[in-house]
Amino acid sequence: MNTVVLEVRSLADTLADASRAMKRRHGEREARIAFATPELLWKVLTAKRWELLKALCGAGPVSIREAARRVGRDVKAVHADATALLDAGLLNRSPDGGIEFPFQAVKVEFVLQAA
Repeated sequence: MNTVVLEVRSLADTLADASRAMKRRHGEREARIAFATPELLWKVLTAKRWELLKALCGAGPVSIREAARRVGRDVKAVHADATALLDAGLLNRSPDGGIEFPFQAVKVEFVLQAA
């Protein structure tokens, strides 16, 4: 299954993992998107944006208008959310100008621990 992993971790940890992965050069790579803080993760992935991702999951490329129809929201609001998700790397822009969620699943990983 083509899964994207969203995680909360420092830039240094993310770069160290990328360096190790490049040295291995084999095995199936997992798509990962890191956020510096849990607050940033929740700022980018609001409830409405989760709803949009769910509607786009497995749908292939769709227009913003079609995405808005699927979630029952106005085009302007969906366009703003799609832009935020494009900027975060969760959506791709299709050649015809539509948007696509290129994954079948999302996994969120972060640890909450005492200071």
